[in-house]
Amino acid sequence: MGLKTVILVFVGGGLGSILRWLLSRVFPLEKTIFPWATLLSNLLACLLLALLIFQFKDHPKWASLQPLLVVGFCGGLSTFSTFSFENYQLLQQGQLALVGLNLFVSLGLGLLAFWFLARF
Repeated sequence: MGLKTVILVFVGGGLGSILRWLLSRVFPLEKTIFPWATLLSNLLACLLLALLIFQFKDHPKWASLQPLLVVGFCGGLSTFSTFSFENYQLLQQGQLALVGLNLFVSLGLGLLAFWFLARF
């Protein structure tokens, strides 16, 4: 691992985090009962990761793109910690149906993205 790889992860992670932050401004949790920004961030990261893995895995430059796009951007865009915290908050509020819906939709659609893109 060289300095170039560290910089690529840094830049990709920063860009992914900025996009996640922008989504949280567009869909603020304070104005809705459902954590839309986190759901969208995680699903976009899953979709992009699946697309990258299945469409570019045999591309000669794939290995050089992984630190920037896979580890950096997708890692910065997705957020398991916020997903867990928001589900915890929903549990504290007694919103069991929303917790179940969020878990089902997040995991289901994330896996579906990989399943769908693996077929092409």
